[in-house]
Formats: sequence, C-alpha cells, structure tokens
Amino acid sequence: MSRPRHVSAGPYAPPAPARELTAVSADGTRLHVELHGPDGAPAVVLAHGWTCSTAFWAAQIRELAADHRVIAYDQRGHGRTPASRNCSTDALADDLEAVLTATLAPGEQAVIVGHSMGGMTVMAASGRPAFVEHTGAVLLCSTGSSRLVDESTVLPLPPGRTRTWLVRRALGTSAPLGPVTPVARRILKYATLGPGSTPHMVEACARIVHACPRTVRRSWSHVLGLLDLEYGVGELRVPTAVVVGTADRLTPPVHARAIASRLPHCLGLTELPGIGHMTPVEAPETVTGRIRELAAAHLPAAPAAPAPAAPIPAAPAPPAAPVTSVAPAKESA
Repeated sequence: MSRPRHVSAGPYAPPAPARELTAVSADGTRLHVELHGPDGAPAVVLAHGWTCSTAFWAAQIRELAADHRVIAYDQRGHGRTPASRNCSTDALADDLEAVLTATLAPGEQAVIVGHSMGGMTVMAASGRPAFVEHTGAVLLCSTGSSRLVDESTVLPLPPGRTRTWLVRRALGTSAPLGPVTPVARRILKYATLGPGSTPHMVEACARIVHACPRTVRRSWSHVLGLLDLEYGVGELRVPTAVVVGTADRLTPPVHARAIASRLPHCLGLTELPGIGHMTPVEAPETVTGRIRELAAAHLPAAPAAPAPAAPIPAAPAPPAAPVTSVAPAKESA
C-alpha cells in the first residue's frame, strides 16, 4: 500500500521551498532540508516531532517566509530523510548540529523552534558547540524532558503502573495505521488534538502521521519512553519561551511547567486553553507570533538596502521591545 500524502490544498498544504539541500549528520545520515524565504533575512530553524515531517510547519512557513529565512528539516526516518538504526537523543542532537552547520554562516544565529520530539532535540543539543554558536533564542512547543509515558493522559485511567504499562504498549505498537478513515481521524483527534480542533486540522495531522513508516514510529517510541533530558534543560542558556496546550494528552502542561521552572533564561510559559498537542497546527497565529517576537528581540535585523544620500542622516531605529508571554484566549478555528 502506498503511504498517504500530506494535504495539497488549504491552509495546511506545505508551500514549495525556494531551495532544498542535504545535510550529512555525524553517522552519515543524509537529512532532507528545505529553505524558504529571502537570503539574508533573520533565520528560523524548525524541528518537527515524532511521526511528523516538514509538512507539519506549513502554517508557520507560509507566514514567516515573507520576511524570514525559514529552514525546516525532516528528522531521521521521517518525511524524506531515510531511516537509521541509530535512534537516540544523541543522534537527534547530531542531526540538528548538521543542519545548523549546513545552512547558517559562521557566527550566524537563528531562532530554533522545536515541537514535541523536536523540542527534545533542542534539549539534547543544548550544550553542543554548533548549537551554542548558532542559537539566538528558542521556542519549545508541547514537549517534555522526562517521564513522558508516566505523565501521559492519553488513556483515561488513574496514574500508576497499569496506565504506564498500557500507554507504553499503545505508543510502541508496530501495527500499521492504515488509510486515513473517519475512525482513524477520530482516534487521532482524541489522542493528539484539542476538542475544538477543526476537520481540516485533523485531516492535515492525520495525513502527516499516517505517512510515517510503522518501523520508524515504533523505534522512536522506545527512545521517547526512556527519555531523560533534564540535564539538557539546564544547559539551554539562551532566551527560551515555552508554549503548551491545556488539553495536551501526550505532553501535558506538567512537563512545560517543569521545563520553564528549570530553564536558566526562561521568557515565560504560555498555556493555551483547550488546545491539544499539535500547537503549531491548532494555534498557528500564536506560535508564529512567538517566533516573530523572538526573532525581533534576539536576532539582528536584515541589512537594509542602501538609502540615497540625504543632507540629514536618518535617526537610529528604536530598540526591540522585550518579549512577554501571556496566556491568550482560545483562538477560533
């Protein structure tokens, strides 16, 4: 059976990249990388989550590429990046370093955005030389640093050994997801999106998740089940904002609160009422807005075109306003 494709129309259809390239990781894995937006603009690097792909960031890419250089890549085994037997948080960190080195000039910094496993990638890479060199600020969306299976509320059972065992079995199943059917959409919506998510949000996420090979899904589920990246939170010394949905069952707000409390330079935690795990899809304006705020406050502006000579020099631009993080009201679909 052919793997499902991402949606090809509507707000979650991924834009065509301006350019594509391959970044080679430390173990030789060839990572698919897409570049959008104008050269020389402030840079944003997007790291997607488990079972997703660059298509997951369609809404952010479409809005940001007008005035930012947006770099999105497929994690190993996802999208157009081939699978690897090396599934570990160290491999995720190697991959992010390879992407940063391949796409950014020496000393150039970007806003790094990680959703779910992408956020774990950021935490795993936080002390790496290339990450330190190239990171101006970070946005962590719907992620956790440890105890993912223990804290998951996907199964409506009291916390304890029975729920943990059942969640581990469910997330680590090797059963194929099959075609995107009405039943599959309902299951995916319950597990990963908030109750108010719209049909086109569910469809976009279902197409992306169902396209992930089951062997890849299972391999990474084992890594996530044993995750311990609390050390990486303490090493994340750049300005960092955190976003989570209050209806997130995969990485509930307890994770975001713990991360925010341990970050050396936390810019604030935003909890989005009624939003589930897929925050960039469910609350695209909020996530994109946070990225813009971080880029404006912590990256140098793109150089302006030379102005004609004038008798009176132009006044310098005012300093960027500080980033604040206040929980907004629930966004309408």
